[in-house]
Amino acid sequence: MKVLVVDDEPLAQQRLQHLLTGMSDVDEVLVANNGLQAIDSCQLNKPEVVLLDIRMPGMDGLEAARHISAMEKVPAIIFITAYDEYALDAFKVHAVDYLLKPVREEKLKASLLHACQLNRAQLSAISAQPNCRSNITAKISGNIKLIPVSDILFFQAEQKYVTVKYHDGETIIEDTLKDLQVEFQELFIRIHRNALVAKQYVTGIHKDNEGRSFVTLKDSDKSLEISRRHLSSVKKLITSL
Repeated sequence: MKVLVVDDEPLAQQRLQHLLTGMSDVDEVLVANNGLQAIDSCQLNKPEVVLLDIRMPGMDGLEAARHISAMEKVPAIIFITAYDEYALDAFKVHAVDYLLKPVREEKLKASLLHACQLNRAQLSAISAQPNCRSNITAKISGNIKLIPVSDILFFQAEQKYVTVKYHDGETIIEDTLKDLQVEFQELFIRIHRNALVAKQYVTGIHKDNEGRSFVTLKDSDKSLEISRRHLSSVKKLITSL
């Protein structure tokens, strides 16, 4: 099998490489230093198994796993951590495999033997972790594109799809507006049953000739309608800015 080792600690990364290289079932060992490199390597090299450190600077292992799981060919993911209290109860309940540092050879062999793709319950366990993502995943031509949350102006639902508008363009994503609102409630505000806007880009409110209210956004010439139900909360936000 082809195995990808993802760890920001060089010594831990080298130890796993050494252990894997001596195993007869492992044909190739790839390495990545962080979550973003892990995603790129998975798309390019398509490993069967990813040994993924949980705590890493920038994008941690939990978020990286969510993005990797959106790919067409999803590898088995085995989490690696030095912190046995770090979300392991949730993983154990849903049978997500994990190894504690320092990784022992016999434990690693057993995990590789039973490695399998994450199922829906396991993905739910990962998604339920308290930290919100720093990027949104969009599928484009079979590959995934990461859109930094800080670049997103708004999410808008149209029929069965959600469109994300960001500085460099817009695209359709698979997340629901309801889930996005829960995850990013500190960063986005609901202005309508079909729209969430980034608080940091809200600049004001204007009305049309029919008395309907619209929010204006920095760096965007598109005005989004505010429903009466959400008008007061938008006004409070603008007052606080």
